[in-house]
Amino acid sequence: MKRYRSNAGGSNTRRWRVAGVAGVAVALVGAGLGVAAAADNAIPTVNCPTVADKLGAVPAQAQAEIARNLELLNTQITEANNRIRTTQGQGGAAFIQNAILGPLKDKRFATINRMETAIGRTIAKPDLNAEGLSTCSLNAEGGGDVSPEPTEVPEASVSSGAAVVADVPTVNCPDVVIDVAIPAQAQAEIDRNLALLDTQIDEANTRIKNTVGQGGDAFIQNAILGPLEDKRFATINRMETAIGRNAAKPDLNAEALAPCSLNEAGDGAEAGGDEAAEEPTAAPTATVPAGNAGVNDGTATVNCPEVVIDVAIPAQAQAEIDRNLALLDTQIDEANTRIKNTAGQGGAAFIDNAILGPLEDKRFATINRMETAIGRNAAKPDLNAEALAPCSLNA
Repeated sequence: MKRYRSNAGGSNTRRWRVAGVAGVAVALVGAGLGVAAAADNAIPTVNCPTVADKLGAVPAQAQAEIARNLELLNTQITEANNRIRTTQGQGGAAFIQNAILGPLKDKRFATINRMETAIGRTIAKPDLNAEGLSTCSLNAEGGGDVSPEPTEVPEASVSSGAAVVADVPTVNCPDVVIDVAIPAQAQAEIDRNLALLDTQIDEANTRIKNTVGQGGDAFIQNAILGPLEDKRFATINRMETAIGRNAAKPDLNAEALAPCSLNEAGDGAEAGGDEAAEEPTAAPTATVPAGNAGVNDGTATVNCPEVVIDVAIPAQAQAEIDRNLALLDTQIDEANTRIKNTAGQGGAAFIDNAILGPLEDKRFATINRMETAIGRNAAKPDLNAEALAPCSLNA
């Protein structure tokens, strides 16, 4: 009996202790869950400015690309929030800023830039303030809109105005008159660029016809006349440079001759139809001696302007910039080697046409690649490829 009571008492005591321990455990677990829930609520989330409401008119041709990039902005926010949750307690005070918000800013900057480019293919390229809209802050207590951008973009409204009418206008461009002697070495390049001016006018007139009814009042000015002016300016500059390699570089007044206006054809006729033939198909022959600058005796070497990059180069672009800078040197070496190996070949314009011309094209493309490489992670610079691409000769 004594032993039985002792066992019974012990058993009850053990049961009470087990129950007590279990109760404490439940209480602790409950408290833990409460703490965890409170901690979850305190996890910050990113807070990014909206982009869709800053877009303005979006051409139909850019709709799909804009929608994809708006969706990508939402995805980037979701990924940043997930990373904040899964890295709680890692790093120091600046961890989120350096490891999450910083890279998020770079991604958003590139995405917004792509949207500017997509719109700019059809109408005037907008400035969406990528620098300002790419920066995100934190919602310290969590919450916030994880998908602030819409997945669909309303199409741009189309209105008819003075520049988009039933009677299709044509472009009216001033004549480009070369009133200086053209060295023989530059003759072929001048002829090509004069023909290119005509081609540019034809293409602009064709685009006006094919886009009747698109855009608003400023569509032709922004999407056709503006780009045409840029092309004409570059073409006239190339002619100045071509002449300047073997004679005094002329001023052909590119600034004034580049802009074109419209012939408003009230009856639907192409009032500017004759403009496609405004430039002569061949430039006048030089009336001054061309000299021997283009004669290949194997002793000349090329003299190219130095390409100086005076902007900050993002770390992501450094390797590509280094490769292209090295490529510029390689191109010069190859040109010099070709001059030596082709001594005595061709006529007076051989070096200019067969070596300096192709070298200019290669350098132009290489400098453009460097602009693009930097522009993927920062503001795209203008390295002045037009002026830095041409090389002359050390005779």
